[in-house]
This record gives sequence, structure tokens and C-alpha cells, in this order.
Amino acid sequence: MSLYKNLFKQTLIYGLATVFPRIISFILNPLYVVYLPDRGKMGEVSIIFSYLVFFNVVLSYGMETAFFRFYNTEENKKSVISTSTISLFWSSLGFLVLGLVFRNTLADWSGIKAEYITYTVWILTLDALAIIPFSKLRAERKPIKYAAIKMGNVTVNLLLTLFFLAILPKLVALNPNGIFSIIYFENYQIGYIFISLLMASLATLVVLIPNYTKIAWTFDKVLWKKMMTYGLPILFAGIAFAINEHFDKILLDWMHVPKADIGAYSACYKIGMFMVLFRTAYTLGIEPFFFSHAANENAQQTYATITKYFVIFGSFICLFVIVFIDLLKQPLVPRAEYWYAIKVVPLIVLANFFLGIYTNLSVWYKLIDRTKVGAYISLVGAAITLILNWLLIPSMSYYGSAIATIAAYGSMMVISYKMGQKHYPIPYDFNKIFSYLGLSILFSAVSFYIPSLRENYLVKFALLALFLYFIYYSEKETLLRIIKRKPKQ
Repeated sequence: MSLYKNLFKQTLIYGLATVFPRIISFILNPLYVVYLPDRGKMGEVSIIFSYLVFFNVVLSYGMETAFFRFYNTEENKKSVISTSTISLFWSSLGFLVLGLVFRNTLADWSGIKAEYITYTVWILTLDALAIIPFSKLRAERKPIKYAAIKMGNVTVNLLLTLFFLAILPKLVALNPNGIFSIIYFENYQIGYIFISLLMASLATLVVLIPNYTKIAWTFDKVLWKKMMTYGLPILFAGIAFAINEHFDKILLDWMHVPKADIGAYSACYKIGMFMVLFRTAYTLGIEPFFFSHAANENAQQTYATITKYFVIFGSFICLFVIVFIDLLKQPLVPRAEYWYAIKVVPLIVLANFFLGIYTNLSVWYKLIDRTKVGAYISLVGAAITLILNWLLIPSMSYYGSAIATIAAYGSMMVISYKMGQKHYPIPYDFNKIFSYLGLSILFSAVSFYIPSLRENYLVKFALLALFLYFIYYSEKETLLRIIKRKPKQ
């Protein structure tokens, strides 16, 4: 059980580094909802965020995953660190120069103001420069330092956003000719949001600068080619994931859905982030674990057990969020004019759950160095996303985007399972996994889609209790064995 305890410890710490930023994200969402003038401005911010996510993937070009792969296999770990750092350093600077030179062209093409393009380019560059320093902390098993820096980043962002949106206008109103009037611009809420992000990214990179000054700036071309060969398929998979997760806002804009509807959709989408929080924390802890334990004799059984317990926890989170969705929307989306888009939340929660299961199932192609398969699966998902968005948005607007997302992740999950069992068989407890997943979906649908039960919290608590009892009944032997185990003296 020490194996699982070590995994749990790392997941807990990395989870803290993920939970805290997501909590901050939950706080920022109502801040944006309250202080942005209208849903249209919220839609504009969401579209720019989507571009940020997309280009974050492009600028990392799979080097993060390649770093983990070769850090664990190469004898000269310093060469892996320096080669990957130099690669990202020069590619990031190249992007910065090109982005600033062509910002007006990009602004004309995207319909986004040139000054927002400038902020975005700088943010992307600074974040790209932090990729290998953060990866190095994870590879060297320094989760506490990793978590502290990540938490510091989002704290700076939150405090600055709070200052610019909520406090600064009041200070200027009290003293129009005071010192704060120098940095105050009326109706500049979107600009302040991206200034806050930029300053947080800059502060993070300053903390991580020693990772650049203490390395030997030697570049191994042979190693770099191997890393690129391994990482480029990850890039295409990452682009596909970016399309699945965030490109819907961009597509909605391209297909002329009103920005007000995009804003309402994006704000309510955040309620589904509880599942993203769980999935992301798990992924951060599990990826290094998968590689470091691949040679163990019982590795496949270990992966199967981990997947089952992921489904157990994920099924409960899925049910909990959907059962209490009408309570969660009040603090997270505090303006009622946004709530008409709440109908997408069950689909988004379940879609992210499917993605988490896919993360578990995808271990096979990473361990046997067939990352191209992951790219192909992700491209299938991206194709489904694009096709369904194109077909459904004209008639269903943003709800069509939510349907496309769950269809894409569900398809990827099934394809990966089928292919994985052929090339790297893992003895998943499929009956139990399907039972937990199916019962969670059934109870969620009953509590959300039956009008007479939507506000009946007695029934909702009963459904949660029944689900927990089912877990206990199914896992009773394991739970009792853990409880009865005597601690070592």
C-alpha cells in the first residue's frame, strides 16, 4: 500500500496547487460577472481566454511531456534540462517578436483590440518560459515548491484583478485628482483583467529565473531531435484538446452567436470546473507515476485499480455538482441574467469526467512510446467537435457546443479503451466502473431534468446517500481491510 500512499501524497500536494487556482478561478468568475458591464464583455473576455489556451499548447509543442519522458530515461539529466530550456527560450522569443510586429494584422483578423493582442502575446511568452522550470520541479519531486509558486501566481492575479475592478474606481471617485487617477481608465475592465494576468506571469518568471541562470547552456542536437520526435505528436494531441475544451467560444464567435450568449455560456460553464479541478489535480500526480512505475511486475493491475477509484471519486463529484447546481450557481454566477445558460452544466461536468477516464486509459500509448496514437485519437475528438459545432450551433447555439464536447470526449474514451486492450492489455474492472458511471448519470439526470424534483432537496440528499451506500456495498471488503490494517510499530 506504500505505492498508493506515495501517489496519494503527491496527488494531494499537486491537487492543492490545482485546487487553489481553481478556487481563485471560482472567485474571479463572479468578479467578472459583477464588474464587467454586461454579458457581451464577458463573452469578449472568454474568447480571448480561449485563444490564450490554444496558443499555450502551440508554444509548448509537446516539450513538457518529452521532458518527463527523457528525464526518466537519459543518464545525462542536465542535458535534458538545458536542451529543453534553450529550445523553449528561443521559440518563445521568436513568437514574442512576431506577435508584436503583426499585432495590428492579428487584431484586424480576430476582431480583438490590438492592445489586448499585445497583452496576450506577452502573457503567452512569459508562461512558455516557465514551462521547463515547473516541469523540473515536478520531475525532481518538489511538489511543495511547485505548489507555492503556482499558488503565488494566482494570488497575485486575484489581488490585482480585485484592485483594478473593485477598489481602484472607488479610490478615484473619492479623490479624482489623486495618485490613483494616473492608472485609472474608465470602461477599461477588460484591459485591467489582462494587465493583472501579465503582472502575475511576470512575477512567476522572476521567481523561476534561477532555473535559467544555474543551467549549463549547452544544446544537444541529437537529444533535441529525439525530444521533438516524441513531443510533436503530443503537440497535435494538445491542439486537439484545446479545440475540444476551449475552441467552442471561438467557433461561437465565428458563427456570429451574440457575445452576450457566449458570455452567459462561459460564466455557467465555470460551474462544471469542479470536475476539471479533480481531473487536473489527478493528472498532475499520475503522469510522473505512470512513467516511474512502468517497469513494475504488476504495473497493469496497479493502473486498473487506480482507474477504478478515479471513477468512484469522479462519479460522486459528478452527482454532487449536478444535484446542487441551483445552489452553486448563486455564488459562482451572481447575476440572474446569466442563468438561462445553466442547462449546459450537466453536459460539461460529464464531458470532463469522460476526459478524466480517457486520461487513465491513455497510459498505454505513452508507456510503449506510441504517442502518435494519442494524437490520432485526439484529432478524431477534435474532428467530432468541429463537425458537431458546425452542424449544431446554427440551430442550438451554445447548447450545441456542449453536446459536441461530450460527444468528442466520450468517443475518445471508447476508442482509447478499445485500442489499448489490443496493444497493452490492462485488467480493468469494467463491470464496477460501468456501474458507478451509469448510476451517477442516472441519478444526475433524475435530479436535474425532472421538474418536480429539481427543487426537492430531500430527494437529492437521498440520491446522494443511496449512491454512497452503493459504493460502500461494492467496495466493502477493500474498505474493511484498510480499516482493520494495523499500523506498523
